[in-house]
Amino acid sequence: MRIRSAAYTPFMLLAQICALLGFACYAVVLTPLQEEWHLNNLQSGLIASAFFFGYMLAVPLATALTDRIDARKVYFCGGALASCGLLGMAFFANGFFTALFWMAMNGAGLAATYMPGLKILSDRIQSGELTRHIAFYTAFFGIGTGLSYLCSGWIYAAFGWHAVFAWIALAPLAAVVIVFFCIPPLVSAQWHGPINLRMQDIFPIAKWKLVLQDRNAAGFILGYTAHTLELFASRSWLVAFFGFCTAYAGQSFLLAATTLAGVVNFFAVPASILGNEVALRIGRQKWVCIVMLISAVIGISLAASTGQSWWLIVALAVAHAIFIMADSATLTAGLVISARSDIKGAAMGLHSLMGFGGGLVGPAIFGFVLDMSGSRSSPHAWIWAYASIVMWGVLFVMYERRRGWAEQAS
Repeated sequence: MRIRSAAYTPFMLLAQICALLGFACYAVVLTPLQEEWHLNNLQSGLIASAFFFGYMLAVPLATALTDRIDARKVYFCGGALASCGLLGMAFFANGFFTALFWMAMNGAGLAATYMPGLKILSDRIQSGELTRHIAFYTAFFGIGTGLSYLCSGWIYAAFGWHAVFAWIALAPLAAVVIVFFCIPPLVSAQWHGPINLRMQDIFPIAKWKLVLQDRNAAGFILGYTAHTLELFASRSWLVAFFGFCTAYAGQSFLLAATTLAGVVNFFAVPASILGNEVALRIGRQKWVCIVMLISAVIGISLAASTGQSWWLIVALAVAHAIFIMADSATLTAGLVISARSDIKGAAMGLHSLMGFGGGLVGPAIFGFVLDMSGSRSSPHAWIWAYASIVMWGVLFVMYERRRGWAEQAS
């Protein structure tokens, strides 16, 4: 008998916040590290992308294991790995290549907590409640990342960049403690047998083909890829963008750039939850297409606002964050609901793999375009950089409308 998750969901949300506190550490210290390590914008973007590369390497194994053992066990390993990656950045990273390694380890740790955390919930709740639990779980990603900006900024201002990674390394361990004591293990025999894990289980190509044969599920996965490319590129460079706006306009913002970035991310939380409710009424596919087009327009407007009043820049940043996240829960819930139960773990793994693949290339694309179009000192370069990440959502909408995905009911 499945355990109703109402009592467990708040604990998983709290654990997720702790697991995500390391997410924005590098984004907060990107500018000082760029100066200390003499990095160009592409290298800075690649270090941010290394986090998502580590995620992509680990997520197939992590999600495959959740089809065989209780996802709690995978979660414990992920928390420990993320903590090691953060400690490595604090004490052993001294340049481009060492930072790539430790950031990749941090990303691998998140891979073993984020989707396995969702699997912990989906294994313990009734199907009728699932979409709203997913909506809250994905929405709390914004709280976790928002607090990551705030905490990292405060620690950096007081103690420097080494302390940011060292102190935040405690947070993934706290997530492990919460799950260990507050989420009971599954007792069914199916979760306690031999693992019998093979290479085709880690990269279940046959199951992935079955997932992609479903046009509905494939659309949600492709949309999630475009969504995360824009989301993580924007979050990786937002603090640097605020810093440029301050220097270019010659006026200070009301709050520090790191604090503002955290506040902006908090607005994404209700956007994801309310967006899912709207999608339930007008259709998930239609809502996704509307949101992606609006997000692209606002993203370009934000990039073009350099030199304007700080309140206008912040307002556009908030609006961009809202519309980036307004389809996040919809995309994930749509995939989970549309995937067959016997391949749900593989479907979630592919969804996460493709999505964070977008996260892998997004920050690097942003940094590369900055370098190619005038570097961080040119306002036009920021417009081209933002255009390079919002265009993928527009291309997705154009492609899926031709395939008829946007007109499907889900």
